[in-house]
Amino acid sequence: MQQTPLIGMTLDQLTKVVLSGGMPKFVGKQLAEWLYKKKVKDFDEMVNISKKNRQWLSENYTVGREAPVSRMKSADGTVKYLFNVGGGKNIESVYIPDRDRATLCVSSQAGCKMNCYFCATGRLGFKANLTAAQIINQILSIPPAPAKGETAAQELTNVVFMGMGEPLDNLDAVLPVIEIMTAEWGMAWSPKRITVSTVGKLPQLKDLLDKTQVHVAVSVHTADPLQREQLMPAQKAFPILSVMRVLAAYDFSHQRRLSLEYIMWRGVNDDIAHADLLLRLLKGLDCRVNLIRFHAIPGVELHPSSDERMIMFRNYLNSKGVTATIRSSRGEDIMAACGMLAGKKS
Repeated sequence: MQQTPLIGMTLDQLTKVVLSGGMPKFVGKQLAEWLYKKKVKDFDEMVNISKKNRQWLSENYTVGREAPVSRMKSADGTVKYLFNVGGGKNIESVYIPDRDRATLCVSSQAGCKMNCYFCATGRLGFKANLTAAQIINQILSIPPAPAKGETAAQELTNVVFMGMGEPLDNLDAVLPVIEIMTAEWGMAWSPKRITVSTVGKLPQLKDLLDKTQVHVAVSVHTADPLQREQLMPAQKAFPILSVMRVLAAYDFSHQRRLSLEYIMWRGVNDDIAHADLLLRLLKGLDCRVNLIRFHAIPGVELHPSSDERMIMFRNYLNSKGVTATIRSSRGEDIMAACGMLAGKKS
């Protein structure tokens, strides 16, 4: 019988585990420290837990750490990792070093139900929700020891839930991971180091906003509702106007940040008329707009906007008081850029 992994469990869950094994309650906190602060891979490394208790834990549970099965490195330093999550399914994570930052883009599902036309993951269809263990494993297992001839990777400074899947479609697993990352007994990260991306799935978006203080990124891509529905079927169930009404009830002027993601396609959503539609949609919201270059994927008849058009669009938004930036593209040569993850072995 397959043993249950301990990573992905909150302190309350770990405490229940140790109590069920006849151990004192404080062992739960010791376990959390070994798993999330010291990132051990084996029970034998947990030296302040008695040998008898370690034996019981190893007979009934597994630590749950799984190394990636492969890695690909981009010319720009980005590294894409492939993880096997069982049942013949794979997911990908992307490590992005950038001067004093090192960001990990994690997956929350194998495949995705949202079926966005322009996204390689969406075109795969939905395969499975990842468990909290499979999500936190990506964070704990990267960056691993450097490959031959490489220097050690930077320690992670940021995590973005922008990999495969819609995080709010698997919120029951994402929330415990955020708790583990931000709790003092866990990794003790500031929530400002975490961003969760979503198409705007309701009511789960409100749950995320109420239960965490992480940054939120909403995939808008066009403020024209009919056009958005053609590109993003989720628009029918979660209209972007309804999403904006929910967001308007929260304060994003201090620690928590709201960003809107806007992939730009030539002749589709990159003119002044679309910029004006976006400005009307954002009226009264404290947010920034990330303009994203489109990365071509097979079978999609869309083309990236020119650099000149993206700069014009950005400058127009800025001139109207909306902070807009053009996100630098990373990892395109290894199919690791935005919208390109498909969980395929290289």
